[in-house]
Amino acid sequence: MATAFKTIPIIDVSALLAKCDDPKMAEDSGVSKVVKELDQACREAGFFYVKGHGIPESLVNEVKKISHEFFDLAYEEKLKIKLTPAAGYRGYQRIRENITKGTPDLQEAIDYYREIKDGMYGALGKTMEGCNQWPLDPPKFKALIEEYISLCTDLSRNIMRGIALALGGSPYEFEGERAGDAFWVLRVIGYPGVFSDDKNDIGCGAHTDYGLLTLLNQDDDIPALQVRNLSGEWISAPPIPGTFVCNIGDMLKIYSNGLYESTVHKVINNCPKYRVCVAYFYETNYDAVVEPLDVCKQTTGEAIEFQRAVYGEHLISKVKNNFVKDLAAD
Repeated sequence: MATAFKTIPIIDVSALLAKCDDPKMAEDSGVSKVVKELDQACREAGFFYVKGHGIPESLVNEVKKISHEFFDLAYEEKLKIKLTPAAGYRGYQRIRENITKGTPDLQEAIDYYREIKDGMYGALGKTMEGCNQWPLDPPKFKALIEEYISLCTDLSRNIMRGIALALGGSPYEFEGERAGDAFWVLRVIGYPGVFSDDKNDIGCGAHTDYGLLTLLNQDDDIPALQVRNLSGEWISAPPIPGTFVCNIGDMLKIYSNGLYESTVHKVINNCPKYRVCVAYFYETNYDAVVEPLDVCKQTTGEAIEFQRAVYGEHLISKVKNNFVKDLAAD
């Protein structure tokens, strides 16, 4: 379970990435060090920074820059890719259209999901069937974001190999039927700056993430992300250049039988500057049936195991409650 942590650890994952395709990676001393640090971070905080991640800093920064360029457009331009249920909940939402636990958030965003073709998952996939909507302006937006998604997917898979070892399993516990065909979500989020005396307008209300692992790419100079520890204190997770903020989600909490916590967090932008955050979510297979790993059933000592969850059902239950009721209206 999470603890009354005061700070969020920084983990250099370069040694893990160097050996991630080696079947004997668990025997490497550098990998073992990273695995130990991942285990401690997931047990104590559910959040950690990663450095040495291998994604070019130029790309990381360009993704934020082009996101700012999109949000700087007139509303009429942004609404050309408006999110609707008919598009599988993909596309742009205006400020306060996104809702967290019934309260509108002070944010605008574009939502992207791994595309689901008609009939791919039968009735389970029907709600999320659709194609991603890409703006024509900025002109390089689609190519840049797709490149970024590909690299984030590879990085997340490799970090999950370290987490699998941390749980006492093989490096490949989260592949195959669990996440060998991993679903993903990308949210490009813009948080308006605060220009009034009200410093409590919530950019994103308190919540946990849905899947396995989240990678957050934040504007470097605006602290806004806050993480709740076991004592109920909100701990700041300020941006650290050259790193991603990572956190674990609901599905990993189930897989670990509660050993790892999907920690509650929120966003409050108290700065007058507009803030961009690009959040990549690495999920299980869309139709995965999620239940505690055998190794976690044996080691956590929990009297009651977490119940099964079907990831697609969990995602749909969240998505359908994430937006204002008149979302489909013009």
